[in-house]
Amino acid sequence: MREPIGRTKLWLLAILVGVIAGLGAVVFRGLIGFFHNLLFLGRLSVIYDANLHTPASPWGPWLILVPIVGAVGVAFLVSNFAPEAKGHGVPEVMEAIYYNKGVIRPVVAVIKSLASALSIGSGGSVGREGPIVQIGSSFGSTLGQWLQLPAWQRITLIAAGAGGGIAATFNTPIGGVLFAAELLLHEVSVWTLVPVVISTATATYTGRLLLGANPSFVIPSFETPYFHPTNPLVLLSYVGLGFLMGLVSTVFIRAIYLFEDFFDQKVPGGYYTRHVSGMAVVGVLIYLVQAFWGHYYVEGVGYATVQDVLSGALVSTSLLLLLFALKVVCTSLTLGSGGSGGIFSPSLFLGATFGGAYGLLLKHAFPGLPISPPGFAVVGMAGVVGGATGAAITAIVMIFEMTLDYSVVLPMTITVAISYGVRRFLCKESVYTLKLARRGRYMPEALQANFHLVRLARDVMDKELMVVPASTLLTDFGPLLSHRNHSRFVLVEDRGTVLGVVAVDRADAVFYPGRNGARVVGEIATKDYEVVTERATVFELLSKLRSRPVGLFLVAAQDRAASAADIKGVISKERIADTMTESLGLLSE
Repeated sequence: MREPIGRTKLWLLAILVGVIAGLGAVVFRGLIGFFHNLLFLGRLSVIYDANLHTPASPWGPWLILVPIVGAVGVAFLVSNFAPEAKGHGVPEVMEAIYYNKGVIRPVVAVIKSLASALSIGSGGSVGREGPIVQIGSSFGSTLGQWLQLPAWQRITLIAAGAGGGIAATFNTPIGGVLFAAELLLHEVSVWTLVPVVISTATATYTGRLLLGANPSFVIPSFETPYFHPTNPLVLLSYVGLGFLMGLVSTVFIRAIYLFEDFFDQKVPGGYYTRHVSGMAVVGVLIYLVQAFWGHYYVEGVGYATVQDVLSGALVSTSLLLLLFALKVVCTSLTLGSGGSGGIFSPSLFLGATFGGAYGLLLKHAFPGLPISPPGFAVVGMAGVVGGATGAAITAIVMIFEMTLDYSVVLPMTITVAISYGVRRFLCKESVYTLKLARRGRYMPEALQANFHLVRLARDVMDKELMVVPASTLLTDFGPLLSHRNHSRFVLVEDRGTVLGVVAVDRADAVFYPGRNGARVVGEIATKDYEVVTERATVFELLSKLRSRPVGLFLVAAQDRAASAADIKGVISKERIADTMTESLGLLSE
């Protein structure tokens, strides 16, 4: 494995990853449009606006077969080329980061693009954000493998690709950065965060050049303010919404894996049979919805339905609740039976429909309150995204970036915080981590700031240090150790120049003179050390160990030790481990 590359080179690679993530978002949308137009409308075109409802298909009742055709194609691609492409994508990226040193097979990007585009385009109730995360991450990993970068830089490029994909898809650069930081980066520092920021900015710019500056859907401004701080009932209404969104998030998570277990354990046959049977039910449902209510409300990413809720075109409480329930079922059928696609868009759909219905009920129950149902839909979207994915800060910032309305931040923060807390109480794992936990792959519950990493070398070093000449006979060395007080290390010097170190508890030759032919102390001294300054931090020592493993660190007053008199102490690997253990003890108290 090569040494880590410098910051400038890493930043240039982040730009490249951002460009590819932005282009990937564009190509992926084109693929979805191609499959959707071909299978639903029987025409060749890549032009597809997900914010607009699909016209009635010329196939009539035969439309039910469209999701089945898509299921056969998805099953073929996944089973023959890349099993990792099945599902919502983000858990696979997290597993690669934490359990596979950031290695993702290059073929995953291609197969994930095709399988997810086919799944969404044929009516599968999944989103495009999870796939683009996996596509961008796959390119970052492939680039890191090709350049033989160390694992931490490869993981940084993976996070950069994921953040760039989210940013380009939603036109939310800050949200992309936070998504990577909350879910993918296991270390947030200037080394990791700056490349992610560069990548997301580049991907956003690329996406805006090719897709326009508008976000995935347009949220109109509302005449009725979101929040009146002088009215406690309005505050309580958002507290209530937070509890409900926590319940919705829990139901959504449980439903997906309940259906997955049902298809794996109860439906006979292999992958093809399970996925085809699940998508056959989806086909029936989207056909019936269109036949009774005029639109395929619950198929695909569902942005057209979300747009209707936000613009006030859908004002029937019963219909919104029905669409909510059907979306839970259709998404669970699609993913549970083995489909390929994300859960971000379905989360937005669920939050918009349930939040909108909640707002309508409040408006009818309390006509004197300044209630805006579309406003509750917006906040509900953030509530389900934050609750279900566990990326609470990402949810708040992304929806804010979509609305560009600062008044949404306060009610949304209240709702997301409560939703996340309720979901954690009812279901410890998020929709992403539960999939991994079921495989025995557990994720850290939080990013923790370990202040022991910034402790200085002078604060953790062993200061008791003996200094002996290299010419000291081993027969004389033993008696010297009996008067060493608490010294654990012996510095071996010759005319003031450091020649090596002897760890007392490992100095077998001291007690067995002549062993291996050694007669003097200089012959048993180890040179497996590196000199560091007193102001070096524990984190810097760990970084040095990562690039050049050594047994000891000699701590000097200056940048380099001119003589044995400059050495102030010794730090062993065991001492570093003790320091980290102390920090864990403090965190658990």
